[in-house]
Amino acid sequence: MTGPAVVRSGPIRYAEAERFARPRPVRGQDTRPSSGEICPQLPSRLDAVMGPPLDRHPQGEDCLNLTVTTPARDTAARPVLVWFHGGGFSSGAGLLDWYDAGALAAEGDVVVVAVNYRLGALGYLCLDGVAEGNLGLYDQLEALRWVNTHIAGYGGDPADVTVFGQSAGALSIRLLMGLPEARGLFHRAILQSAPLAIATRSRADAAVLGRIFAERLAVHAPGDDSRTAAPEALLAAQRDTALAHRERSGSILEPPFGPVATADDALDAQVRGMDVMYGWNADDMSAFPGETGETGETGEMGEMGKESETGEVSKRGETGENGDPAGPTRRIYAEPLDALGRRLVRAGARVHAYRLDWRPAGSDFGATHCVELPLLLGSRAAWRRSPMLGHTPWDEVDGLGRAMRAAWTGFARTGRPGTVAPPLTCREIPSPRP
Repeated sequence: MTGPAVVRSGPIRYAEAERFARPRPVRGQDTRPSSGEICPQLPSRLDAVMGPPLDRHPQGEDCLNLTVTTPARDTAARPVLVWFHGGGFSSGAGLLDWYDAGALAAEGDVVVVAVNYRLGALGYLCLDGVAEGNLGLYDQLEALRWVNTHIAGYGGDPADVTVFGQSAGALSIRLLMGLPEARGLFHRAILQSAPLAIATRSRADAAVLGRIFAERLAVHAPGDDSRTAAPEALLAAQRDTALAHRERSGSILEPPFGPVATADDALDAQVRGMDVMYGWNADDMSAFPGETGETGETGEMGEMGKESETGEVSKRGETGENGDPAGPTRRIYAEPLDALGRRLVRAGARVHAYRLDWRPAGSDFGATHCVELPLLLGSRAAWRRSPMLGHTPWDEVDGLGRAMRAAWTGFARTGRPGTVAPPLTCREIPSPRP
């Protein structure tokens, strides 16, 4: 739980949206209390690794809510960190206790905003005449606009905003970095375990999945359409589409609903002068057994993976065979992220890269996907049943977490994570030679 040294406000409604429409800001005269809802969703595929969330929130489509955690609602103009959660664009919520930012805000004297956004078909369906796709991304953009307008009232500085996110949240940040409408809304970025090799899909492929979804919805909600069907029917059709997508792609990692590549990616033009930190966990892919990392991807994100040099590898080996996560982790995370880092430096950004090698005692997962989350956010109570933590005492988790939180808030203040020590390593990506 949030400690006495901070104030946690929310849930706060930052925007509203009709089903399959872009979000619009809440009107200034709207004084309705927030619904406290999170986006309708199925259980996470990572429950076996993280454990299911122990807190429960109502699910519904009035879900564009956020929380603000601050040391004080004063005029101190503190650095602001905006959190975009992961969950494969299909599960999770910024309101979850996992993402309580009490320790991060208090120790770093920063303001932390945690954001809900639309997920699954509600957030990323592409279907002619129904949904354009990328609505969850536009929700995140609207949340950043809310921060720009309102965060000074919570002790934050709207001119000093760092976005940070994990997995799908980190992929979202990469896309926001290239979205012209997001220019000036954030100034630093931290990408945690972003699987860039599967970041986006073509609009044509998304349209195929949209048609599969519509066909399955007709089975689960005869007589209804995408706009009138109950959320339970949408989720049932979403589950069927995920199974069909797995058969088509052969991938257990790639979600059926996620961002569509945009033609107006302005990354190189927008990152000059920006501070960016990216990284991964040494055994990220242990959370996805059976996934080889051989995606056969195309497009800009995939090409970055293909052109990259050999990245750092896990101490567990290099082949990815016999359940070893090292090879897939290198292909899905390390190589594409390092290629992005070089591109950002060439475009004029200041870039740092990190790797986390922490393998909790008693865990079968090692330095797996999501293992950094309890080091940054949440509490003993929120994470007490998490399989990925094994039987590691919370005092050890919190001790390592204090060091990692200091690196993250240091980066938010200065653009540099400062001195770090194993199991966290960090390096600056050098500028290209003239």
